[in-house]
Amino acid sequence: MPRRQDGTARLHVPGGPPVPLEIAASYRARTRGLLGRDAVDGALLLTPAASVHTFRMRFAIDVAYLDRHLTVLAVRTMRPGRLGLPRLRARHVLESAAGAMEGWGLRPGVRVHFEDASA
Repeated sequence: MPRRQDGTARLHVPGGPPVPLEIAASYRARTRGLLGRDAVDGALLLTPAASVHTFRMRFAIDVAYLDRHLTVLAVRTMRPGRLGLPRLRARHVLESAAGAMEGWGLRPGVRVHFEDASA
């Protein structure tokens, strides 16, 4: 289970290299998300979260909805100005640059894990 505080970690997708991960667990960090950025290095984890939007975003993103066991429920690409529908069993949402998740092998049914960035 991911840490419940803002910070950094590494995302591990089975069969792939570790991905830099930023964790947004506080209300303030989740609300800010990727707003105002021109890109994302790796991924951003919003926790807890069951849906996202891309209003006022500058670029398209991949969105993966994770359940409480960190298993991917769905992966979607969202253009700026869109509202994602909430996922019933989602507890966490991963965001990355559009197209990145496919390259990592992230798809429904895959279970990910996180590791402290200092480890």
